[in-house]
Amino acid sequence: MTFDNEKIGELIYQKWYSFAAKILMTNGKEYQLEPRGFWESTIELKEGEAILLEFKMGWKGIVIKTYFDNEEKHFLLKLKGLLSNKFVLLDDNNEELMVAETDFKWSKLNFDYTIETTQNFDNFTNEKLLLLSVLHCINYYMTVIVAAA
Repeated sequence: MTFDNEKIGELIYQKWYSFAAKILMTNGKEYQLEPRGFWESTIELKEGEAILLEFKMGWKGIVIKTYFDNEEKHFLLKLKGLLSNKFVLLDDNNEELMVAETDFKWSKLNFDYTIETTQNFDNFTNEKLLLLSVLHCINYYMTVIVAAA
């Protein structure tokens, strides 16, 4: 993934349609995304054994909790409209922090993303790690919705 034409990291899946993945940042740090629970309904982002973020599907979208710098924050990732290809990340105050537009590429059998962030998002600690985690959330959402159809 690039941000302002600078590579920030990679989201690497262990296998097709797997919820397990790893994030490899350009600074060399590696994080694991691991499903938890009987139905793999919760995904945790870990650095070693420390849980930095977790998310799960809710009625309104994907509920995300972060634990960066020992501070718990809550976010909601949801579709911008019923038949939209845009996802929006909201904070506790329902303030829009990020919009990600998906574009399916048949030649790659994969999605490309166009992402716009706000200044508030850009001011977060670990914003690049959060950004890659949100992409995993979107992929999770798409997989769950396709499987349910």
